[in-house]
Parts: sequence; C-alpha cells; structure tokens
Amino acid sequence: MISSAARLAAAATLMLSSAAMGAAHAADGETVNIYSYRQPDLIKPVLDAFTEETGIDTQVLFINKGLEERVQAEGENSPVDLILSTDISRLVNAKDMGITQPVDSEDLANSIPDEYRDEDGNWFGLTRRGRVIYASRDRVEADEMDYADLADEANRGRVCIRDGQHSYNLGLFGSLIARWGEEKTEQWMEGLRDNLARRPDGNDRAQAQGIYSGECDLALGNTYYVGLMQTNEKEPEQQEWAKAIKVIFPTIGEHGTHVNISGMALARHAPHPDAAKKLMAFLASDEAQKIYAGQVFEYPVKADVPASDIVKAFGELDADDLPLSEVASHRKAASEMVDRVGLNQGPTN
Repeated sequence: MISSAARLAAAATLMLSSAAMGAAHAADGETVNIYSYRQPDLIKPVLDAFTEETGIDTQVLFINKGLEERVQAEGENSPVDLILSTDISRLVNAKDMGITQPVDSEDLANSIPDEYRDEDGNWFGLTRRGRVIYASRDRVEADEMDYADLADEANRGRVCIRDGQHSYNLGLFGSLIARWGEEKTEQWMEGLRDNLARRPDGNDRAQAQGIYSGECDLALGNTYYVGLMQTNEKEPEQQEWAKAIKVIFPTIGEHGTHVNISGMALARHAPHPDAAKKLMAFLASDEAQKIYAGQVFEYPVKADVPASDIVKAFGELDADDLPLSEVASHRKAASEMVDRVGLNQGPTN
C-alpha cells in the first residue's frame, strides 16, 4: 500500500521527469527513457554506441534508491521504458511488484545464459560481479579458498565484512543456503561472526582499507570495486588500498564463485516498447557486452566475450551456475538468519 505522501512525492517527481524525458521524444517516437541504478557516466559509452548504430536516442534518470517504488507510484503515467538495475534482488523485486513485462526474444534467449535471466522473460542479466575474498598480499599465503574457510577457527579475528543485511551479502548467504541448506549455513555464519575483527561496517572499499591498515587480513567484496579503487585518481589513497589486497575467487565446495548481476527489465507501461526492445537486444550483443562490462569493471554474462584487461588481472572467474532466481528465493531466510545469529553485532567473545 503506497502512502499519500509517497503518491504526492511521486506525482511531483513525475512532473519533473516527464518534462525532462518528454522533451526528447516529443519530436519523434524514437527515444528510450531509462531509469537507472547505475550512474549515467558509467552507461553513457554503451548508450552512445546504441544511438550511433540505430539513430534511437536515450534519456537516463539516475535514481539512487527507491526506483521500483517510484515506477509503481507513477503507474500508467510513468515515462520509463527500460529499468537498469544492479542487483538480482532488485530485479526480482521489480517483477514481484508488477512493474515489468515479459519480453519474448530469441536474441535475448540465445545471448544470455539461463541462470542469468528470468524464466518468464521479465529480467535479463548484462554483467557479472563475483563476491570474492579480498586477502592481504603480505599476511595471507593462500591463493585458493572456499567460503567455508571464512568460518575456520584459524581465521579468528581476521575477517572484515560490511553490513550482513546488505544485498551483496544476502545474495551470497542465499546461495550458500541453496547449496548447503539452512542448518549448515547457520553454523557457518556463527563461525564467520566469531572470526570478525570488528562489527560489520562500511562499504566494500572500506573492507580493503581495513586490510591496508592491518585491522583485518580477509574480507568479502565485489570484484568491480577493485577496478574502481585501482583507477581512482581523485582519491589516490584508494589505489593504495587496492595494492594491499589480492583477489581470491572462493568456491562453494565443488561449485564455483557466487556471482551477482547488473541487468535490465522492460517497464510494464513502457511508452516506447519497440525502441526499448531494440536497446535490450543491443545491450545483449557482443559489442555492447564488451563496452558495458569494461566500463564498470565487471565480467560479461556471455562467457565468450572477453573481459577488459583490468578485470582479467583480477583472475579467472569460475562462476557458480546456480540460477540467480533460486538465490533470490532464499534472501528472506538469509536475512532472518543474519538477525538470529547476531552477525551484525560482531564476535561474541
């Protein structure tokens, strides 16, 4: 149920977004309006390539949070054609909220592996990021680990993580529940809690900083943050954080590394569905995969499209083939487990 205040806020923002987006497509119908969790400068190169190839313009509205709620509040009057999101939970949530529509496309089905797209065609993955272990170059000898090792007593007081309720961690925990079952995963989470060097805090970059400062030796983080730190000229101290860590791609037993995705979904009330579908097909192409993934320091969802040189230097991603829809189905159980175990309270002794 959407509150009156939320509806009024949505109405006000709708007027602004409609005015900004409407100006572009008033002259012709060939503009795709995009609501994006991804910052516009990161997706501009691939959208420019689309416009150059097709002549279809794009308009991007960056929304830091509450994108799905905004689209739902705007309803049939929403100007958005395509939703670009950065997490499987957000894509599944958009489908569950009824703000997407299925796309039946052979091109998309052939381009994007089954595990990275919705079985009903409501969302499609574009790039992958591994949930990996950042390890101290100086203090950690191992180059191979299992996620299970983070709960080993040998690592007592050596591990840093961000908020256990953050979507990146819940995605990982959900995949462990799918692979191990709830009982084993809860035992593991208790061990992880007791191995923490401090209470969960900060973002993924802050975990690398913790390793650089000597606060911890191991941390959970997404691969793309390593690229962001390595190339951050505005905050060169982050380059030092990146130099202090090595990336370890952990396994889940016999299975590979947990991955999450950035992805896309066609809005339920898209004013320009045909143009939006052309953009979706383009974003799934080899050319766009290479541009987009390289720009955001991620791995293409298409295994035959090479990653950028920076991303290749992280190491080879052997991704777990667990369908991400199944991972998302365990998020509620994962969230409840985080609270039950007291993960965010840090070590108990």
